[in-house]
Amino acid sequence: MEAMARLLSHGRSELAKAVVGQQEFVDQTLMTVLCAGHALVEGVPGIAKTLVVKVLARMLEIQFQRVQATSDLMPADILGSNVLNLATSTFSLHRGPIFTDLLLVDEINRMPPRTQAALLEAMEERQITIDGVRYPLTEWFTVFATQNPVEFEGTYPLPEAQLDRFLLKIKVAYPQAEQEAQILANHHNGFDARNLDALHLVPIETDLLRQARRELQQVKVEEALFRYITEVVRRTRDWPALALGASPRAAISLLRPPSVVIQAATLAACPPTPKHVAAGVSVSSISGPDMRTTTSRCASPRTQITASVSTQMATTAERRRM
Repeated sequence: MEAMARLLSHGRSELAKAVVGQQEFVDQTLMTVLCAGHALVEGVPGIAKTLVVKVLARMLEIQFQRVQATSDLMPADILGSNVLNLATSTFSLHRGPIFTDLLLVDEINRMPPRTQAALLEAMEERQITIDGVRYPLTEWFTVFATQNPVEFEGTYPLPEAQLDRFLLKIKVAYPQAEQEAQILANHHNGFDARNLDALHLVPIETDLLRQARRELQQVKVEEALFRYITEVVRRTRDWPALALGASPRAAISLLRPPSVVIQAATLAACPPTPKHVAAGVSVSSISGPDMRTTTSRCASPRTQITASVSTQMATTAERRRM
C-alpha cells in the first residue's frame, strides 16, 4: 500500500496550500479519484468546491474542464459535434469539454434532462457516441458534479439512472469560525484562487496514481463480507421507508474502496451515534419514517443508502438489547 499512502499523504498536503479545513471533503475527493468513480458534491456557493477540484487536477497534472450548467445547455455543448469544413467539404469533430480527464459540472441540476442523459454513457462506459461513432475517454476520466441544496427554482431533479452512477455524495459544510478567519488572513496576505501558479504545487507523477489503483485492485476481501454486503443491499429493497433499494451495482461499489467494507462491517456492531461515517460519506442516524427525507430517491449515492440502512439496523439491534 506504499503508492496509495504516498498519494493520499501528498494530496492532503498540497490541497492544504489552497483550501483551509474541509478535510473530509478533501479525503472524499481523493477517494473518488483513487477508486475511479464519480462524485456528486452538494453545498452552498463559495465554500471551495470548484477550487478543490481545480487544485486536484493541477496536482495530478491531468486535463481539467469546467461546465457551468444552465437551463438551455444542449448535449452538443458538452459532447461536441461534427462541423462542416467549407474548404474541404468534409465534417470534422469539434470536441466538447467532456474530452478531458477531470470534468467539473457546476450546478448539474440546472441542466435539462436531455443534457443530463448525455453524461450517462460517459460516466459508466467512459466513452461517448457522436453521430454513431464511439470515442473513448481517458482512463482518468472523472466527473465531479455540484448542486446547490437551497435553490430549486428552475432546476431539474437528477434521474435515478444518473444518480446510480455516482460513487459518493459529498456534502460540504461551512468552515468553522477559526478556519474562516484563516481564509480571510490568507486573502489579505495575497492568496488568489485564480492564480494557482503562485502556490507552487508539487505535482504527483501520473504513474503513482496508476500504481495506487493497482494496489487497490489487489486488496483481497474475505468471502464472509460478501454475504454481509449482500444482506445490507437486499435490506434496502424491502425497507418500508425506501422507495427504491440499492442495485447490484451499488453492492459492487462497496467492494471498490476497502475502507468502505471495513467501516460498514463495524457499523452494525456499534451503538448508534449522531453521525456514522461510511465510505467517507457522513450519514445521520435516522429511524422510522424520517429516513425517507434523505434516502427515498434511490440507491444513490450508493454508499449513502447502505450506510443509512446499516445505521438503522444498528439502532434496531440496540433497542432490542435495551
